[in-house]
Amino acid sequence: MKKILIIEDDQSIANLQRDYLELSGYAVRIVESGAEGLKALKEEEFSLVILDIMLPGMDGFEVLRTIREQEELPVLLVSARSEEIYKINGLGLGADDYITKPFSSGELVARVNAHLNKYERMKERFGGAQANTGTTLRVRGLEIHKDSRRVFVNGSEVAMAQKEFELLLFLFQHANRVFGKEELFERIWGMDAMGDASTVTVHIARIREKIEDTPSKPQYIGTVWGAGYRFIV
Repeated sequence: MKKILIIEDDQSIANLQRDYLELSGYAVRIVESGAEGLKALKEEEFSLVILDIMLPGMDGFEVLRTIREQEELPVLLVSARSEEIYKINGLGLGADDYITKPFSSGELVARVNAHLNKYERMKERFGGAQANTGTTLRVRGLEIHKDSRRVFVNGSEVAMAQKEFELLLFLFQHANRVFGKEELFERIWGMDAMGDASTVTVHIARIREKIEDTPSKPQYIGTVWGAGYRFIV
């Protein structure tokens, strides 16, 4: 039975979501704050998170940012805020969907089903491996060991500088999503870092030299002309 984590401080809304999800065959746990949600994710294994934005203390965006640093599982943001900037921020931070309150419980269940099915298909494309969970990420001949910060290609270790490793890991954890050079620079180096987006191009070239059989015809990190880069699965 797949387990859903609901992070929602409005108990009546959370209970309604839980009831419909349980009727659809899911196990559900409810917590009322971002801190409790992050603690629950460390204690148990969940298949999907339903995350409210307006939470006491740590807001949903901050919770989402932390989840994306540690986990790769579907996250559905829910909020009464319908302004476009909220949707852009949420999806930009890695949310899989943004649902505006009020919404029907049937719509919620349909979206949960759709994202879990999509996630299962993604896992199958990784050869059935739990590629985006745990401490070791695998796809084809590439392995990234998050805890030890080591990278292997076809069983042989390749040396990675700190930012090369962080850039490769970030792209892998957001496979198939396209990121512009400016966004990657901000995500990996930070807004206050010295340098500019051209630094990303240099690091991508170095990574390709280390992990690609033919760097000019990459199988892992592809260029989307005019848009940026994506990890190919």
